[in-house]
Amino acid sequence: MKRIPAIIASLSLGIILCACAGKTAPQKGGDVNSSNNDPDISASDSSSSVRTIGIALPDENDLRWKNNGAYLKKQFETAGFNVEIKYSENDGSRQNTDIQGMISDSVDLLLVAAVDGKNLSQTLDSAKNADIPVIACDRLIMDTDAVSYFVTFDDNAAGRLQGEFVRDRLQLESSSGPFNIEFIAGDPDDLSARLVFDGAFEVLKPYIDAGKLVIPSDNSTFEQVATPYWFADTACENMKNALDSRYSDGTILDVVLCSNDSLALGAAQAIGSGYSGSNKPIITGEGGDIDNLRNIVDGTQTMTVYSNPSDEAYVAFEVCKAVLDGQTPDGGFAGKLSVKADYDTDSYDNNKKKVPSFLLAPSIINNDNLQTLVDTGLYEWDSENKYLLPADKQ
Repeated sequence: MKRIPAIIASLSLGIILCACAGKTAPQKGGDVNSSNNDPDISASDSSSSVRTIGIALPDENDLRWKNNGAYLKKQFETAGFNVEIKYSENDGSRQNTDIQGMISDSVDLLLVAAVDGKNLSQTLDSAKNADIPVIACDRLIMDTDAVSYFVTFDDNAAGRLQGEFVRDRLQLESSSGPFNIEFIAGDPDDLSARLVFDGAFEVLKPYIDAGKLVIPSDNSTFEQVATPYWFADTACENMKNALDSRYSDGTILDVVLCSNDSLALGAAQAIGSGYSGSNKPIITGEGGDIDNLRNIVDGTQTMTVYSNPSDEAYVAFEVCKAVLDGQTPDGGFAGKLSVKADYDTDSYDNNKKKVPSFLLAPSIINNDNLQTLVDTGLYEWDSENKYLLPADKQ
């Protein structure tokens, strides 16, 4: 995945160089999006025609955000609202300025997918003072009580899916092991990163305690394995260091549990260039990024956890519209959505409040079910039916 300070702006990460070249950070969801969710929209009362939605998104050059923005604009305008939408080219300072402008324009609601969730508190406090509701999307905005709701993917569930995949692939219930595992987690200041790690570790801890899983590096806490800004090249360097110090004598590495696809690219690069073992370690990820899906086909990544980004845009729209219509979205509201989204009031604490959240369900993607992604309409096979491409970029 949130997330998450700096975001991927390009569709493809390309080849990751371990020498700190081309630092980028990921999205939590896949790197493409087109909306297949067309909720039943009826124009609200006549006052909606004069109300304006302010939408702040990270980067129009990122296909996911470009398509999400187009979808949201269309849905709000169809429902009778005016839309002011800004893309910030992954510049947190610019996004701050953009949002300040929307507040000055007296928008009626702000929907924000933050470039940097730690960089908006003062600005959004101004929104609250102006009685402008704020809905956060994809990345939690920290240190402000201005955020009314948060729409995102279920980070803890994503981690649990990774842990369960490793458990089942190694048959840990019936096998005595031991198997060697290393963890690579996301940004230390990102709550989503901790939730993904915690979800995976909770599943695997009984097998670590029983000695079936061993961590040769002894890095077993989130703080020890966190990767600032989710940078792939940092993950690559850290993995190389672990290989040099713990596996250079031929020790087998069975699993690298990476919290998202950007980290998985770095780990795969390090293993491809510096691992002396004869096996291919299990490498997990999260996101469904194109380069990672290619690696899954090639066998250098084993799985990814995928959450459909068009579902996130759909739920964000429905939550925003409900708030503007004077409703209080809650668990009953979540149950009426056309996609599965759990209502959570406890997991996402931004240091000022526990933000009520709508959490979308993720799923496992591996080489056996890549067609599932094609079925979403967001991906398609290349001309040789070997690799997946963004559906509108083939």
